[in-house]
This record gives sequence, C-alpha cells and structure tokens, in this order.
Amino acid sequence: MQIAIVGLAGSGKTTVFNTLTRGHAETGGFGGMELHVGVVKVPDERLERLAEIFKPKKIVQADVTYVDLPAPPPSTEGHVGTEDLPAEHLARLRDSEALLHVVRAFEDAAHPHPEGSVNPVRDIDRLDTEFILADLALVDRRLERLKTSGRHGTPAERESNEREEAILVRLQTALEAGSPIRDVELEPEDEKAIRGFRFLTQKPVLILLNVGERDLENAPDRVAEIARGYDHHNALVDALSARIEMELGELEPGEAGVFMHELGIEESGLDRVIALSYRLLGLISFLTAGPDEVRAWPIRDGSSAVDAAGVIHTDLAKGFIRAETVAYDELLALGSMAEAKKAGKLRSEGKTYRVRDGDVVEILFSR
Repeated sequence: MQIAIVGLAGSGKTTVFNTLTRGHAETGGFGGMELHVGVVKVPDERLERLAEIFKPKKIVQADVTYVDLPAPPPSTEGHVGTEDLPAEHLARLRDSEALLHVVRAFEDAAHPHPEGSVNPVRDIDRLDTEFILADLALVDRRLERLKTSGRHGTPAERESNEREEAILVRLQTALEAGSPIRDVELEPEDEKAIRGFRFLTQKPVLILLNVGERDLENAPDRVAEIARGYDHHNALVDALSARIEMELGELEPGEAGVFMHELGIEESGLDRVIALSYRLLGLISFLTAGPDEVRAWPIRDGSSAVDAAGVIHTDLAKGFIRAETVAYDELLALGSMAEAKKAGKLRSEGKTYRVRDGDVVEILFSR
C-alpha cells in the first residue's frame, strides 16, 4: 500500500511527510527534486486490548508506505510538465494507489508563497490540471497507435482494440473538459482494460490543507468550504498544521497531551490522516491473535474469507476449509476464545463470507 504525497513548492508537503513518518527529510527546498520514502504504522488500539488477553510475543500493526515526491514543472503548450520528472519519480507516482495532495493554507512572511498569495483553491486546481494533462497525453498517444496498429490482428484482437478505443475516447472527452478520470463511471471490465495505464487522475485523493497555528480553530470551516467546491468522486478533504504536529511528535506523551489541550486540539491530526489514508484506499483490518503474535491485516473492504486467508499466506487460501470468526467487541467483552465459543459467538464461516472490519479470524486449512 503506497500513497504519494504531492503538492506545489512551499506547500509543506515534506514537513507533512516528516510528521507522518517521524522522518528528518530536509525541508524548505521549495521544489527540490529529492524523493523520500517512509513506512507508517497504522494506529489500532484494538491490538493493545487483544494483547492483554493473549499475551503475545509481539504485536504487528498494519502499515502504509508514503512517498514524498517533488512537484512537476508547469506544463507549456505542446509539453507536459510531468514528463520532466525523473523516471523513478514518475514511476513511483504512477505506481502509488492513492494521492495525498498537501495544499498550503498558512501565511509565513519568512517563506512567502511562490505565487505571491495563499490561495488553496487555485493551488488545488493547478496541480489537478498538471495531472489531467499528463493523463490526456497518455490517452492521445494510445489512441493514435490504435488508429493504425489497432486495425490489424485477429478478429478477437481487433474487437479488443475497438473496446479499448471506445473507453479511451470517453476518458479523452472527460479530460479535455477538465474532469479527472475518477469521475467517469466505468464498468469493472472497463477499469480492468485501462489498469495498465496507471492514470494519475483515476487515483483516490486526500486533499490536506496545511494550516497555521492561528487557523486551527477555523480549520473545520475551511475544510467544509473546500469540500463543497471539490465534489469529485473518491476524494476526501481534511486539514492539519504540519508544523504543530511535528512539534507534538517530538514531545513525550504527557507533554504532548498538555500542549494539545492548550491549543484546543482534541485528537492527533497525524492519526486522523493515517486513518483517512487507510479509508481512501478502501481498506479495513481483520485481526489474528494468539500466543505468538497479535496482528492487523489490511484487506479491501468487501473481501471474502478466502481472500483473507490468501493475505496471510497463499497456502491457507489453497487449502481453505473454513474461518473461525468472532467480532472484536464480542471477544473483548467475553475475555477469551473459549468463552466466545461457549457463548455461541465464535462462528464457522465459508469461503464466500464477507470479512468485516475488526473480525478476529483463525483460518483452518488442509496441508
């Protein structure tokens, strides 16, 4: 699971990266070309509670990889800015499963905005336009090839090319109108046909307003205002103060709590962004628990019990017999698997069972 952190120069995206990953990447470069990668553990208090019951040797949290990428150079007529990114950077961007778009919403006289004023709506539109142009260039090139080579081959190949061309023409129309691909209604077969393009505007996006300390109180209103105007599919909007969150991360838990109280912060913006990232990817966590480890396993919402088995190990999916499952809340209330079984809360589920967030699962399989 990889999320690309993107944003214009001076947005504070590297500070957000450092905040999320507890990293120390250099900030203040205003558009440097360095790439930073960090892995973040997904907070899940359920693991600690299960550990109190099972006394495991270790606790394993789910994780998300964040990649801090430089902003693409502005496009010019006949030239797409993203194509000037180093090949590794562009590959990381296209391979990411979602985007975290950091948008500057703070004033700082020491580091003035490169455009001369702070305007989140303008900046969101600017980077969205760059990604739309990048996708449109891909679509245009592929359609040109299909007009020639697509007319050859076997009848099945020509039929496949015609179907792909019809999909791409729809995407071309949307992109030329300034709409991201995520807004285009596509059938599952259509999505499968274009998966290899790794379109940037098809990826889910979290718009993250980076506000100043003085703006924390009004941040919810700013979020609501931006969200009303940014009514695209698979998009979320939130806010944090990256500088404040970084300072909190350097304090001891007790000191951090006092500081948060003084600032009127009820919850960690960092934890909220990680949780939103997880949600953005369409993920839930099922849990496994025993004397060796208590662990959270990320899985797509709507996945089956046999899918869950495959996440743990392919052998479990191949030899799947059934899943012994109990809801986390019920297990916590009863205190043990034995008590859950005695109370009839431990269920035997088959391959097609839809796994729910917080299910504590044991997979039975044949070797």
